[in-house]
Amino acid sequence: MTETAVYAAGGVVWRVVDGKLRVLLIHRTKYRDVTLPKGKVDPGEMLAETAVREIHEETGIRVSLGVPVGVSRYRLPSKRTKIVHYWAAEATDAAIRASAFVPNKEIAAIEWVSPKKALKRLSYPVDAEIMEHFHRLIDEGVLRTFPIVALRHAKAVAREEWQGKDAARPLATRGRRQAASIVGPLLAFGVRRIVSSPAVRCVKTVAPLSAAIGREIDTTKLISQDAWEDGKSDARAVIGERVRSRKPAVLCTHGPVLPDILSELALATGTLRGSYLGSASALEPAAFSVVHLSVENPGSGIVTIETHEPKV
Repeated sequence: MTETAVYAAGGVVWRVVDGKLRVLLIHRTKYRDVTLPKGKVDPGEMLAETAVREIHEETGIRVSLGVPVGVSRYRLPSKRTKIVHYWAAEATDAAIRASAFVPNKEIAAIEWVSPKKALKRLSYPVDAEIMEHFHRLIDEGVLRTFPIVALRHAKAVAREEWQGKDAARPLATRGRRQAASIVGPLLAFGVRRIVSSPAVRCVKTVAPLSAAIGREIDTTKLISQDAWEDGKSDARAVIGERVRSRKPAVLCTHGPVLPDILSELALATGTLRGSYLGSASALEPAAFSVVHLSVENPGSGIVTIETHEPKV
């Protein structure tokens, strides 16, 4: 991120009403325009959690993020560049019922319209471009997705500084901060299932997430580094189960195991393998790659992959 740019995030919020797709537009009070929900990144936030927070603040609707739908860039009056990342985000019936939106100083109204009508209503060409990206997801039949998140454990105490078994090696102070910092971004993608290597550094990485969602950590040696080094790991079995479940999940594992995780995701979904898998698996401590798969047909291939790194 460059110092001169202003970063923001938002979404194309959608729902199906009586079999018809509708997207959410916001009418802003001050600017008298029609746009998509978005807002600036707060200090310490990662973009995904900004998008979820801003959508909720502007519309009252709590969402989980789907696939990315583009990035808009434009010049502000201050001459700084504003860069806005957008995701598709389904609004469930329960989330809409729970919304307490009322017109306010910032948002005069919210409106559900067809995607075609949204293109005509939006005030800015950069928003229309995002909507056109969204249209492509509709045309390709991959709007409704679920994520499988491949997470590398947070920064651990160095091997040379640890006397015990490698599997018992704990997180370093920085690693504990990283583990706390990724809770919001992982929640932004709706993660509800946690699968982890039994190594202490992996379990402690997802412990804050486990506490936040009230779900136990499912540990398996099949994605542990010890098993990988002994030739006994089995990423295929773990990935197969997660793809069949079609539910949002995070898999916390080790650097050497990550290439197997991404490779098996490609194989399980009939996706052509390529260099992009290497990029998605070459993660820094506490970084993660979100692999989006079609709910209706996971075997149709990986829809997209995005990678996120903690700021601490």
